Amino acid sequence: MRKSLLALLLLASTGLCQAQVQLREGHPQNYTVVQGDTLWDISGKFLREPWKWKEIWKANPQIANPDLIYPGDVLSLVYVDGQPQMVLNRGASRGTIKLSPRIRTTPMAEAIPSIPLAAINSFLLNNRIIDDPADFQKAPYIVAGNAERVLSGMGDRIYARGKLDSEHTVYNIFRQGKTYTDPLTGQFLGINADDIGGGEIVAHEGDVATLVLQRSTQEVRLGDRLFISEERPINSTFMPSSPQTEVNGLIIDVPRGVTQIGELDVVTLDRGKSDGLAEGNVLAIYKTGEVVRDRVTGEQVKVPDERAGLVMVFRTYEKLSYGLVLNATRSLAVMDKVRNP
Repeated sequence: MRKSLLALLLLASTGLCQAQVQLREGHPQNYTVVQGDTLWDISGKFLREPWKWKEIWKANPQIANPDLIYPGDVLSLVYVDGQPQMVLNRGASRGTIKLSPRIRTTPMAEAIPSIPLAAINSFLLNNRIIDDPADFQKAPYIVAGNAERVLSGMGDRIYARGKLDSEHTVYNIFRQGKTYTDPLTGQFLGINADDIGGGEIVAHEGDVATLVLQRSTQEVRLGDRLFISEERPINSTFMPSSPQTEVNGLIIDVPRGVTQIGELDVVTLDRGKSDGLAEGNVLAIYKTGEVVRDRVTGEQVKVPDERAGLVMVFRTYEKLSYGLVLNATRSLAVMDKVRNP
């Protein structure tokens, strides 16, 4: 569901929330938005906790549409009753100049995104979680390639067998990847479906359909499964926020296969919608403290966990989520902890 960009910036209704806002040391009093900015970047210039910007925002009543921020807009930090508030002064890029008897409109600049969207959307095209193993087994599958080929590539005709939705002609093709389980309880969490490609149905006879392979990331094999696209792209109004419930989880995988995790990497979390997570929630990442030997007493002592970054959830499933690492103060890894920020 589309949301207004400045829903992130709406003024909190209670002074208690405002009192919890911590301004960043050396923050500017004014900031002019420039091309290439993101709301997250700007938030970090003023606040130690960027996702709490909504608690100090105060839109000017004379601004007709204060739902977007554009290059040229000026943000000013002021104090009202001792509490910080942010005021928007609309820049020239969004104004209109009235020249009687004609109206001349200046070019409208594109609104800045809340986060680096390209880092997410490029990933979303290639990944999905299957919550129920039965769904994978019931999905239509590739039964044959053209001219009895075992492997097929872009432009080839392929044949799928199974129950296909007559209202959809375009399908994505997946191969079963890792099965995720809870590291502590062993409970099943979901299956990672590796994106293989996509094709369009051009003929259908009985339970067998003919598809033309229009996109492929690797060679399509017999047994690969077909699913309808999730069609859940992130748009420019996607907003970071704090979780509404207590969350204690782990990074359990890096879908792109790297071992060291850094800023703008995508990770899989072992918490999802059933744990109260929602798209846009920000979590703190903690490195698990090592167990060391106390040379004075000889005892084994665990060093405290160390906060090492922030991750924002951008796609939720029942028991798992995908998150984007927004910042990292040190190298992160699988099995690092995630908690409320």
